[in-house]
Amino acid sequence: MSLSSYLSPTRLLEGYLRRCLTSAGLTSQTLSIDSETTIHFWGPPPLDHRSDDDDRPVMLLLHGFGPSSMWQWRRQIQAFSPSVFRLYSPDLVFFGDSTSSSTNRTEVFQAECMAKLMEKIGIGKYNVVGTSYGGFVAYHMAKMWPEKVEKVVIASSGINMRKCDSESLLQRSNCECIEKVMLPSTATELRTLMALASSWRLVRMFPDALWNDVINNLYKKNRKEKIELLKGVTFGRNENLNIDPLSQEVLIVWGDKDQIFPVKMAYELKEILGEKTKLEIIDNTSHVPQIECAQEFNNIVLKFLKGS
Repeated sequence: MSLSSYLSPTRLLEGYLRRCLTSAGLTSQTLSIDSETTIHFWGPPPLDHRSDDDDRPVMLLLHGFGPSSMWQWRRQIQAFSPSVFRLYSPDLVFFGDSTSSSTNRTEVFQAECMAKLMEKIGIGKYNVVGTSYGGFVAYHMAKMWPEKVEKVVIASSGINMRKCDSESLLQRSNCECIEKVMLPSTATELRTLMALASSWRLVRMFPDALWNDVINNLYKKNRKEKIELLKGVTFGRNENLNIDPLSQEVLIVWGDKDQIFPVKMAYELKEILGEKTKLEIIDNTSHVPQIECAQEFNNIVLKFLKGS
């Protein structure tokens, strides 16, 4: 059973999300960052990008693997824009309406694209907040451009994963390959992902028709390229860690019930990233604390970035 487009709950919710972001002072924009890549993002109106008298700090939100940015950061955008931060929320390459003819599929490439976007907009310094796969991208941005990235928030992001961690995730999900977990193509697979990623039990009871509607609207576009992105991740290819401490102040935020990247990884990551790193664990929360426990997540991030 499928839902027609005009009855699609996913399409209706997408319209609501767009209105929320617009009400928060952001506009939907598309920018070619080079001859190969075009990035879609939500940000202040174009005339506000280079405002010299705007002393608000800049926040760059980087989403996780899954639906586009507006599905993952709505509660943060509503809380932080426009009064607290100049906020930019892009779709990573091959998510939403961001595209590229490049054959590069690593998260390092994603970091390079996000840095080019900010340079093209005219933003010299900014704070980066990344969740899950977006945390991979945030780490590389902070490492490669310490003169531009001021503070870093890494949420639910196992940049310290080893090959054994990936194998353990497949065991927990009862899947034979990572794309079955992160790019579900059936209602059963999506229900499994939701059980791993969210502590909300109610969502697992939704009927197959609703899950299939979500898959048709949010998971089918650029599926081939997204599978290549999963295979292109540089972390977790073997049992050796290939990460270094960061020079910036870093905040790690994690849910204590995370089943994608178990919370023990958060404690190890804190030790690796250096003495400027703080760790905040949110109780009774899984892999998406910015959605599951948005107010507490926002308070933690705001205190770290603004110091109050």
